[in-house]
Amino acid sequence: MSDARVISLGCRLNHAESERLSALVEGESGLVVINSCSVTREAVRHTRQAIRRARKAHPEARLLVTGCAAETEREALGAMAEVDGFVANEAKLDARSWNLPEPAQPRTRRGTRAFIGVQNGCDHACTFCIIPQGRGTSRSDPIAAVLRTIERELADGALEVVLTGVDLTSWGHDLPGEPGLGVLVGAILDAFPQLPRLRLSSVDGIEIDEQLFELVAHEPRVMPHLHLSLQHGSDLILKRMKRRHRRGDAVELVTRLKTHRPEIAIGADLIAGFPTETASHHADNLSIVAECGIVHGHIFPYSPREGTPAARMPQLDRATIKARAAELRAAVRQTRDTWLKSLLGHEYEVLAEKDGSGYTPHFARVALPEGTRPGQIVTIRPTRIIEGMLA
Repeated sequence: MSDARVISLGCRLNHAESERLSALVEGESGLVVINSCSVTREAVRHTRQAIRRARKAHPEARLLVTGCAAETEREALGAMAEVDGFVANEAKLDARSWNLPEPAQPRTRRGTRAFIGVQNGCDHACTFCIIPQGRGTSRSDPIAAVLRTIERELADGALEVVLTGVDLTSWGHDLPGEPGLGVLVGAILDAFPQLPRLRLSSVDGIEIDEQLFELVAHEPRVMPHLHLSLQHGSDLILKRMKRRHRRGDAVELVTRLKTHRPEIAIGADLIAGFPTETASHHADNLSIVAECGIVHGHIFPYSPREGTPAARMPQLDRATIKARAAELRAAVRQTRDTWLKSLLGHEYEVLAEKDGSGYTPHFARVALPEGTRPGQIVTIRPTRIIEGMLA
């Protein structure tokens, strides 16, 4: 292996950081970096698998682990013979952590879209979540720093910017004047009138400030796609999760948005089988899929994380959790299928990816004509659906 290799797992923020990390360690021969995830036990299992595969593929390399699992699972991962060491998650984008000189000009690597991490860490204490232990407290990048990063990406040809963070809508709470995320989004749009597409990753609906709401509801360059950190459809379960919103808050937000922007596509994270969840609670979880029109669903079977309050609550059996997760996925699939059919016969501006597909503004995946160049925006009128993808 002649050059460093970075293997990324987990969330969009992790992947955005991996692009910067790849540029940082570029040219370092014989180095493999695992940028790990520990959000669920399954994520930790995938991290361990990635470590073993990397060692098998690169037996002579120096293998270092960073990311959330480097904090929350350090003892267990440190016992793996394949691991040579760790770099603290908070320090992984500092060249000094890798004993490297700081590059004179920061470099980035990206695909067809530019993922920009603008916030890190979390100040909340959801009872199921271990991520604050891996990411620390909430920290926001100043507007000037974000604009510099976006300027470099636009100069490199990016046509879509995706803002990411652990708790994206808490951006600005630690900055002077405590601006809301809407201030940052507005500053980006004002600074770069040539930017055609701005997208948000997962947001906490209860933290959407009025300026951000107005931009999502009315600004055509802000993509009509909102992914909510919803987690559940039952008020009692949300309370036991220590979430700050209730079911009605989510429904009201989606209703308001669709009143102003009917085409907006709603995504959501939902957890199946949270401790103490009854059949009635699960029914509430299922019904919110249709009530909010969730067409992009991330369904997570509940996974107890040692050290979290939820891990000490009465647990459901794994078979029940698995079955309820399957029912949630089926509910999202039904809503999504109806939505995809409604998109047929209409023209959309699609950003081409490297794999021969692309995404409409509301994040519907589209199969593109052969020979379409990645990174360009093309006009497509889909006429059919093939395996869940417009064509």
